[in-house]
Amino acid sequence: MRNNLWPLIIGLILTTTIWAQESPAGAQYSFTLEEAIDFALENSYEAINARRDVAKALKRKWETTADGLPQINGTVDYTNQLKQPVTLIPGEVAGGEPGTFVPVVFGTQQQMQLTATLTQLIFDGSYLVGLEAAKSFLQYTDDVEEKTRLDVRKGVINSYGSVLVSQEFVSILEENKTTLEKNYEETKKIFENGLAEEENVEQIQITLLQITNQLDNAKRQAEIALQMFNLTLGLDVQTDTKLTDDLDTLAMKNLDTSITAKPFILENNVNYRLAELVTEQRRLEMKLEKSRALPSLSAFVNYGTAAFDNDFVFFESETRWFQSSILGASLKIPIFSSLKRSARTQQAKIALDQSRTDFTKAQEQIQLQYNSALSDFKQSIANYESARKNLALAERIENKNQIKYTEGLATSFDLRQAQLQLYASQQEVLQAKLGIINNKAELETILNIPDVKPTNN
Repeated sequence: MRNNLWPLIIGLILTTTIWAQESPAGAQYSFTLEEAIDFALENSYEAINARRDVAKALKRKWETTADGLPQINGTVDYTNQLKQPVTLIPGEVAGGEPGTFVPVVFGTQQQMQLTATLTQLIFDGSYLVGLEAAKSFLQYTDDVEEKTRLDVRKGVINSYGSVLVSQEFVSILEENKTTLEKNYEETKKIFENGLAEEENVEQIQITLLQITNQLDNAKRQAEIALQMFNLTLGLDVQTDTKLTDDLDTLAMKNLDTSITAKPFILENNVNYRLAELVTEQRRLEMKLEKSRALPSLSAFVNYGTAAFDNDFVFFESETRWFQSSILGASLKIPIFSSLKRSARTQQAKIALDQSRTDFTKAQEQIQLQYNSALSDFKQSIANYESARKNLALAERIENKNQIKYTEGLATSFDLRQAQLQLYASQQEVLQAKLGIINNKAELETILNIPDVKPTNN
C-alpha cells in the first residue's frame, strides 16, 4: 500500500509545480490602496518607461564625457593597382638619346597598411559646456521620473476610487431593485383584488424598469472601471483583481484636513523644478554658442606598418613590414565667420529671455493650481457633508411615503418621486466621497507628498 502511494504523491507534486508555473497567466491580485500604489510605481507602463528615460540620460551623459577622453581608432588599408600609372623620364637617364622619354612604372602593384591612431582633446569650450548640459539633462530626467511617479500615484487613487464607487453603486441599485420588486408584487396583488388602480402598478413598473436598466449599465461600467484600474497598474485588463479597501473607510481617511495647513513651498513642486531646468538648459545653449568663439586644441599620435609587393603575400612570414609613427597637435582658432556666430549667440539669448518669461508664468500657474486644488478639496468636504444630510432626509421622506402608500394615504406617483429623490441622493453621496478622494490626491500631487522618488537612482 505504501509503495502504491509514491506514484500518487509524485504526480501530485508535478501537477502542483506545473500549475504554479502556469498560474501567472491567470493570476489573481488583491490590493489595498497603498499596495496598489506601490505595485503601480514599479510595474505601470509609465513608471517603467520613466526609468528607461533616466537610464538613457545616464548613457547620454557618459557619451558626452567620453568625447573628452582618449579615442583610439584602427584602420586597415589595402590597395591593388590593377593598372599601374606610367611616368615618363628623360631618355638620357636610361641611356637613351637626349630629347626622348622612357615610360617607367614606380612602386609595387599591391600595398597593405595597418595604422592605429590615438587622439586626445586638450581644450574645447563646447565640450566643457556639454558636460554641464549633460548633468542638467540628467537632473531633468530624474525630475520627469518623479513627476511620472506622482502622476501614477494620483492615477491609481483615482482609478481605485472609481472602481469602489462603481461597485458600491451596483450594490445600491441591487438593493433598490429588490425593494421595488417587492413593492411591485404587493401593488400588483392589491390591484388584482380590486383594491388599487392600475396606474399604481404602472408607476412602480416604470421605476423598476429604469432601475433595472441603470443596474445593467452600472455593472458594465464597473467592469470597465476595473479594467482601467488594471491598465493603470500595468496589468492585463482582463486580470482578476480584488480591492480590499472599502469606499467609506477610504473617504473618511481622506477627510483629514491637516493637509490644508501645510505651507506650500513653490520650490518643492516638481513642475517648478522642471521649468527651472528648462531655463537652465537655455542658458547653457547660449553659453555653448559663446564658447564656439574660443580656440580648440587636440593632439594625436599614430603608429603604422606597411608592406609592398607585386603579389598578395601580406600574410606570409617572409614579407617585410616597414614601421612608421607620427605625433602631432592641432589648434583651431576661429577668426571670422561673417557674424554667423554672433547671430547664433543672439538667437540663444532671445530663447533664454523667452524661457525666463515662461518660467515666471509657470510659477504663477503652479500657485494658481495649488489655490484651485485647495479650494476644490475644501469644497468636496462641504459637498460630502451636504450630500450626507440630504441622503438622510431623502431616506426619511421615502420611508414615510412607503408607509403612506401602504396605508393608502399617498399615490404611487408620490412614492415614485420620493424614490427618485432617494436614488439621486445616493448617487450624490457616492460622487461626494469620490470627490474627496480625488481632490485630496490632486492636492498631494501639487505638494509633492508623499515622497515618491525612486530609491535606486
